Amino acid sequence: MTFLPEELLADQIANTIGDVRHVAVGNASPIPATAALLARERGKLTGTNRPYVSLLGSSQHTFWTDGGRELFDCAGQGRIDVFFLSGGQIDGEGNINLVEIGDHAHPKVRFPGSYGSAHLYYIVPKVILFRTEHSRRTLVPKVDFISAAGHSEPNVYRTGGPVALITNRCLFSFANGRFTLKSVHPGHTVEEVIEHTGFDFDRPAVVPETPAPTPETLALMREKVAPQLEALYPQFVEQVFGAGHRGNNNAER
Repeated sequence: MTFLPEELLADQIANTIGDVRHVAVGNASPIPATAALLARERGKLTGTNRPYVSLLGSSQHTFWTDGGRELFDCAGQGRIDVFFLSGGQIDGEGNINLVEIGDHAHPKVRFPGSYGSAHLYYIVPKVILFRTEHSRRTLVPKVDFISAAGHSEPNVYRTGGPVALITNRCLFSFANGRFTLKSVHPGHTVEEVIEHTGFDFDRPAVVPETPAPTPETLALMREKVAPQLEALYPQFVEQVFGAGHRGNNNAER
């Protein structure tokens, strides 16, 4: 079966989520939202009905009535197991920059701001970093501003942090303050990943190719997940899952 890049990424994110109680997804995150709902559909098939999924901004897929404040409260109480973060810059230590590039007094670029990223990064057990632009502009040796630190000194109490970074080119795992190249997506190479990554990372002697989504996974996404996303992300659903879009993308594998 053919598949779109968004479907490959959602499948890999769902695999990284694993068996957890509660996955929360912030605003403007259609691919992580697809992955979270896919993980839930898989849980239904196995009889666990896990995880519970909260999509910020959705009236259907959340019990929150006060938006971000309840998200932070739940995380502080240890009731969120997985969350997703991104950044204008991400460096090799897992630090993310959501504030600015350049001198603080006269920045070249201003990003939307940290919001609650530093809080969530420290207390959510599994934070999956996500960036669809894999370039030396976004994956840098050192971020210009640390909005949220990827790791802390041993004397800092911390229950959360990054476990992975997924991009349009590959999947990294994260442990002990470093990224390790776990797999390279179909159509891309290790050499390409090295060329377009600004930080050093570890890798095995042989890096596997990211496996394609199975027909069963694609059926779940297209038939079960897509209808649940339509109210919150109508353009994304039409682009990725809408009739006429499958089978017409050069990035399909």
